[in-house]
This record gives sequence, C-alpha cells and structure tokens, in this order.
Amino acid sequence: MGTFGSLRTRAVATVAATGALALVVGCSSSDDAVTGGGKKDGKVVITMGLYGVMGIKETGLLEQYEKENPDVDIKAEIAGDEQTYYTALQTRLAAGNGLKDIQGIEIGRAKEITETQSDKFADFAGMAGTEHFLPWKESQISTEDGKVLGLGTDIGPMAVCYRKDYFEQAGLPTDREEVAKLWEGDWKKYVEVGRTFKKDFKGKGVAYMDAASGLFNATVYGYPEQYYDDKGELIYDKNPAVKEAWNLAADAAEDGLSAKLRQFQPGWDPGLANGTFATAVCPAWMLSHISEKAGAANKGKWDVARAPKGANWGGSFLGVIEKSPVKEEAKKLVAWLTAPEQQAHIFKELGNIPSSQKALDAADVKNATSEYFNNAPIGQIFGAAAQEIPDKQVLGRKDGTIKDTFSQGLALVEQGTSRDEAWKTTTERIEKAVG
Repeated sequence: MGTFGSLRTRAVATVAATGALALVVGCSSSDDAVTGGGKKDGKVVITMGLYGVMGIKETGLLEQYEKENPDVDIKAEIAGDEQTYYTALQTRLAAGNGLKDIQGIEIGRAKEITETQSDKFADFAGMAGTEHFLPWKESQISTEDGKVLGLGTDIGPMAVCYRKDYFEQAGLPTDREEVAKLWEGDWKKYVEVGRTFKKDFKGKGVAYMDAASGLFNATVYGYPEQYYDDKGELIYDKNPAVKEAWNLAADAAEDGLSAKLRQFQPGWDPGLANGTFATAVCPAWMLSHISEKAGAANKGKWDVARAPKGANWGGSFLGVIEKSPVKEEAKKLVAWLTAPEQQAHIFKELGNIPSSQKALDAADVKNATSEYFNNAPIGQIFGAAAQEIPDKQVLGRKDGTIKDTFSQGLALVEQGTSRDEAWKTTTERIEKAVG
C-alpha cells in the first residue's frame, strides 16, 4: 500500500515560508511588462502562476517534464495564500499583462472566470487525451457556448478527522468504521455525537469541533445548489439548503461544541498543535495541513472516518492564457500535468484526491493509507466519497466571497450573537459585496 505525508509536510512548510514572498517578487519583476514566457536560446520557456500546495512543483513533476522534454524550461511562481493570488490575477487580467502562461484557478473562482474572463483563457474543448475526468469536473470550468477554460487537478471529497484518544475519554467508539456509523447519513447525527462528547468527556479544555463554519461548508456542499441557481441568480438568502446548513452550524455553536477556531485563520494551527478540539470536517486536501500543524507529537492520535454524506469542498484547475506566446506548448504541459498518471503521483506523494476517474480507479490510489492518521485507508475513504458527490454542482460568480462571509457570520454566533442577528448581518454583508 502507498502512504503519503512526509513530502507534503515539507512542501507546506516551504510554501508557508516563501509563498507570499514569491507573489511579491513576481509582481515586481521585469516580466510584469509582458504576458508569459516565450522562446529563448533554443528553448521554450513556460511560466506558471500557482498557489498553496497544488503538488505540481512539490512532487518533482516539473523537473520530470523538463527531463522528458529537454527543449522546455518551466518557471513556476507559487503564492502561499489563494486569496492574495486571485486578487493579483484579477488585476493582471484587467491590465492584460503580468500574466503567466499557465494560471491556477480555484473552484470558488471558476464561475467568475467562465462568465467574465472567458476571452482571456485558451479553450481545451476536444483536446485529445482529456476524456478521463469525473463527469462534473469539466462542467465547472466550461462556458455556456462550450469552451473549456482549464483542466482539473484535484477535488475535495469530504471525511471527518477525529482524535481517537479524545473519543476514548468520552466513552465513544474509536474504530473508524464504528465512528462512521455514529453519524451515517445525516450531519445532524454528527452534532448529536458532539453533544454526547461534551457531556461525557473526562478531560478539560477540549471542544468537540474546531469551528461551526466547517460544519456549514460540509453540509451546504452536499447539495447541487448553494448560493446561485442554474440560471446564475443569487439564492443564498432563500435556498433551503443554505438555511439548513446555517441552522445546524448555529445549533453546534450555541451548544458550545465549537472551539471557535476557523480553519486556516489565526488560532487554528495552534489549536491543532495543542489538541484543543476533537474533530474537524476535512476534505482530502486538508489532511496534509493537519498532520503538519498538529505535529509529530500527535501522530497516530488522529484518524479519518467517512463523512455522514458526500460533498465536494475545494479543488483546482490549470488554465492557459489565450495570448500566451507559447499557448500550444503550455496546453500540452497542462494536459500532461493533469493526466491520470500524474494525478495519481501527486496523490501518493501529498494526498490530493484526483479529479480523474481513471486515476481514482488506479490500485495505488485505491490502496493508499496515511501513516500519520493511524494508517487510515484514505484511498478507499476519499475515493468512495468522491463517488457520492452530486453530479450536478452549480457554481456562482462570487461563491468564494459568499462562503467566506457565511464563515464570518457563524463566528459571530460562536461569540454570542443570536443566530437571527448574525444571519441579518451576514446577508447584508453579502448583498453589499456581490449585489
């Protein structure tokens, strides 16, 4: 069986230390006056703009491609923070310069790209060798007139990460199969387990979950529609799925089940290191961050159980700028990086779940385990979860902004604001931000 974790840990640490600086350097470099790479000294120079730990550079794939294609020189620039990266990308798209040949696109930005920037990106529709993706993945980056503005890298099927030692201290099962049965089929059961945990836990200073916002995301992303309908109309304030997710997360907050530590916000990493919560809703790509921040002292204490219901939270694409001077060479590189073999390689090294059906079916992916998470069969858990993701997933232009605003609203509930007042504040903020 394959395992992952050590490389991801090093990669996360490296990006955390250098990612923001890389973006600043890129913004101020002499290359800002042009778009992308070109041909120099007999070589094709391809530039890439990436964010976070997408695995493309960290796992050695770029070096492998250069070795197999000695006439190609790849220069990748990585930003640690996606929000900062996307703000810079928007500025560069508007200005028409400073762009890389290949740009990473996060799922929460995909709809805005397809609706407002489709003329800036090359079309992958009908490209040979790109028929292996999950059926809904390509649709997320497609325009109404059939253009495909990028190819998928990973997806974000859901599970629940939990502390075995804390569950034992609360008299709850610790075996991952038994834990999954506690909340099978309904996120409400997950909250009920939390109430039991709070009542029976023998220790002190440990909350059941990290934050109510994680529960909100897990619940709402299990439905085909969240903040927009399939006509592009905003429905965040009247969609029953959103209100259901809000009320369930508010229940957890009001019942004191949350440590009030929003994921990827200040306080969350120390919370992982200090063991201040027992569970976290975790899409596949989050496992690496948990293992890196919780540290060696907590290895084997964390485990992974199936989520109550299937949902997709996260995932990315690689797009090519239409005016790139090496557009065809860049498209060829993107197709290679997102091919099943390379997606499987990234999964084995870092744990990013492939968006390729063929890669998901590969034995090395299916049989992968995580040593850090008590040898959890993550290939089986997340592979099965990927099949439960709704085939229809409606994305909206400002999904990322709306998601972040709901997270901020639930933080108000955790701090003592009534859910109704927090809802009013949240919807007002969204209206102001997106119209």
